[in-house]
Amino acid sequence: MQTSSDTGTTRLPIGSDIDLAWARQKVRQMAAEGGFTLVQQTKLITAASELARNTLIHGGGGQLEMTTLQHGLRLTFTDSGPGIRDIEQAMTDGFTTGNGLGLGLSGAKRLVQDFHIDSHPGQGTTITITAWATAMPHPRAEHG
Repeated sequence: MQTSSDTGTTRLPIGSDIDLAWARQKVRQMAAEGGFTLVQQTKLITAASELARNTLIHGGGGQLEMTTLQHGLRLTFTDSGPGIRDIEQAMTDGFTTGNGLGLGLSGAKRLVQDFHIDSHPGQGTTITITAWATAMPHPRAEHG
């Protein structure tokens, strides 16, 4: 594990099932420390677990970068694998390249507030998700 105290960023390798377990544990710890409710923690850990597993299985391994934000947590999963040929198709419920239910990417997206995927065939994949511990008030709500 590599941590940068200046930026509040922690980097973890994803190269084995043990790394997947360690990543889930670290995400849980950082979410709890960040004020996430138990339900919010569960959603974030579920999304992180799916994306870490994809990084390992489909990307051949890679890295998880966790950044603490004010009232939030940003997770970036990076691999140098084969990339995703058709991102739109990969984000469709039911689409799978393995033996799963085909809910991995689309399911992870539904569990967090921000989801961004960058992938090109032959160049690997980077997926960044952000979850917020508290709902930010709508600007009109402040003015009554």
